[in-house]
Amino acid sequence: MARLAQTAGLTDIQTEILSTVRDFVDKEIIPVATELEHRDEYPQEIVDGLKELGLFGLMIPEEYGGLGESLLTYALCVEEIARGWMSVSGIINTHFIVAYMLKQHGTQEQKDYFLPRMAAGEVRGAFSMSEPGLGSDVSAITSKAVKDGDEYVLNGQKMWLTNGGTSTLVAVLVRSDEGHPEGTAAHKSMTTFLIEKESGFGEVRPGLTIPGKIDKMGYKGVDTTELIMDGLRIPANRVLGGETGRGFYQMMDGVEVGRVNVAARGCGVAQRAFELGVSYAQQRHTFGKPIAHHQAIQFKLAEMATKVEAAHAMMVNAARKKDTGERNDLEAGMAKYLASEYCKEVVEDAFRIHGGYGFSKEYEIERLYREAPMLLIGEGTAEIQKMIIGRRLLEEYRVQG
Repeated sequence: MARLAQTAGLTDIQTEILSTVRDFVDKEIIPVATELEHRDEYPQEIVDGLKELGLFGLMIPEEYGGLGESLLTYALCVEEIARGWMSVSGIINTHFIVAYMLKQHGTQEQKDYFLPRMAAGEVRGAFSMSEPGLGSDVSAITSKAVKDGDEYVLNGQKMWLTNGGTSTLVAVLVRSDEGHPEGTAAHKSMTTFLIEKESGFGEVRPGLTIPGKIDKMGYKGVDTTELIMDGLRIPANRVLGGETGRGFYQMMDGVEVGRVNVAARGCGVAQRAFELGVSYAQQRHTFGKPIAHHQAIQFKLAEMATKVEAAHAMMVNAARKKDTGERNDLEAGMAKYLASEYCKEVVEDAFRIHGGYGFSKEYEIERLYREAPMLLIGEGTAEIQKMIIGRRLLEEYRVQG
């Protein structure tokens, strides 16, 4: 076991789960990740292996067939998986966020219907807030749901849907003005709908189209798509929680957990970059000795290791706070911001240590160099995190009088 990024106070069960996941990553993911990534190929065998390990039900309560584990356990598993290939952690993250939202906010019927099949990996989740013209400005959502008898009719276009093609259940945030008079604050007139669909591309159910995969610089293998709703009819019992106007709060709760996940991904990618950098530095020789013996490289390794350790500690703190039931938006924002920025810096230093070989597709660091930037924008940009952190700090340190 490596010295860095250790977590104190884990139970025997948590330790056993993490050991199993790390072993799976070392044997089943790292050896094939770069080849699959270069082909932009969906890692079906890896996903099947994760289903067998029970990771799709890791945080789903035991009464629904899951393992009933904590956010900390989940985040540490994500860290290990991202160390192998970040795209794989993306495949389970969106699934997990939808399962978490169902567990926290779903009606009993919705929980009974979806969670057991999600725990088994039979139903795969995705969630969608963003649209082509709004980015992080969720209040500007234009997709709309209109009540029509016992159904709602949804129209609009969503963007950046991770697992858009492979998922069979999508939690979609839209406007729903029903019951909300004109002038109601935007965040109070949004509703989350649970949309079941076939996997694949094209028209996956009447009124719902997944056009195809968006070609990306990195984060390959996992499918990122648009979602187009044109007269899509959804029964009223598929409103998450059974009540309109609660969607914004439900999604923000899910994204708060998702930010811990992105922080964990940043930690995992940074750890792998450090491993590659410290290994290569001991193999590559210049001026008659390994480059690891040059002080310039030792300084880089020292900085990289310190960033790996700091990011891991903040991620663990944010996860543990959420597990206690406390508000953790400040800690999650800080962890996501720091871990993604440090990940980018550690990856770039490992890239520099590799010299010209870092630019070659034969070396794993080339893949990491293209993957790290996604973490800077996923689940809210660094600027959004700083806004959240700043506002929360002003709440906590308000001057009286």
